[in-house]
Amino acid sequence: MRLALIIANLSLLVLFPVAWFAPILKSGLLPFLSLSENSIISALQGIWKHDVYLALLMTFFAIFAPYIKIIGLALIHFDLLSARLLAPLTFIGKLAMADIFVIALYIVLYTGIKVAGVHGRIETAWGLYLFTGCVVISLLISVLTRKVFVDG
Repeated sequence: MRLALIIANLSLLVLFPVAWFAPILKSGLLPFLSLSENSIISALQGIWKHDVYLALLMTFFAIFAPYIKIIGLALIHFDLLSARLLAPLTFIGKLAMADIFVIALYIVLYTGIKVAGVHGRIETAWGLYLFTGCVVISLLISVLTRKVFVDG
């Protein structure tokens, strides 16, 4: 079980960045025009153009906080960090907006978009499933790390 947790957690160091750059949805306003692909990084780039402070917060909570959590869990797994620091890492994980971002995306996909009375078209892309999987795996690793490494 320990080895599986370590491998799953370390795989997130690669999978999360792939998910950040992967197309998570395709959107367009008219059905006969091609759809543009959007990723988490492209969304952050759009925010940087309009509001630097919001972009800094979003970048920290969407990218750095999950990565800090993954690295901290890896250090606990390799006995390089005390398991007592699992509580602060869990708090950092709660600050991570990855799970909230996924929920917001699904709401947008479910409700669709409407601009100037025209219903837009939104389709999911493979990156959304990868990102959702990374978020779920990250949550499971946190729970299982407490059970395996702390509770014994």
